[in-house]
Amino acid sequence: MTEFEEIWQKMMSGEEYDATHSGLREKLQQTRMTIWRFNSLRPDQTVEMNEVLKSLFGSIGERFIINQPFKCDYGCNIFLGEDCFINFNCTILDEAKVTIGDNAFLGPNVSIYTACHPLESEKRNQFIEWAEPVTIGNNVWIGGNVTILPGVTIDDNVVVGAGSVVTKNIPSNVVVAGNPAKIIKEIN
Repeated sequence: MTEFEEIWQKMMSGEEYDATHSGLREKLQQTRMTIWRFNSLRPDQTVEMNEVLKSLFGSIGERFIINQPFKCDYGCNIFLGEDCFINFNCTILDEAKVTIGDNAFLGPNVSIYTACHPLESEKRNQFIEWAEPVTIGNNVWIGGNVTILPGVTIDDNVVVGAGSVVTKNIPSNVVVAGNPAKIIKEIN
């Protein structure tokens, strides 16, 4: 196993790793070039945009819409289901796996984070990180300006109100809102 493969395995397994590793920086740069290409295409170049995203993501459904601009760290750790819609200015920091189920709708300016940083400044200043996966179920609607923190699972049939910060797991069939997001209504 190469040094890069070892650091990648640490990152993907939730262990602490050096985020400045040259292999990670190189992979981030490659992804940024791919994202730049996607975001630079004309809005009517949907076939080309979809091909770029299919080459970038770990997996993606056949039917999806992702509006420009879109940003992510690696892309290969994003798994997107069928019939998903992601609105303008979505940011996904996919140091860990990010799974988004079928029929998910993400409003503008949604941010999904998997990267974690130490509270201790000495460690943080050494660029030590770890990552925790995020899972979003089927039939989930996430309003604009929502932030989803590392390690969160949002189950099926959930609505997340605009501007919410999701810090904990959300069960199925509920509406949540606020900072931190809390259940405000059950959905039948």
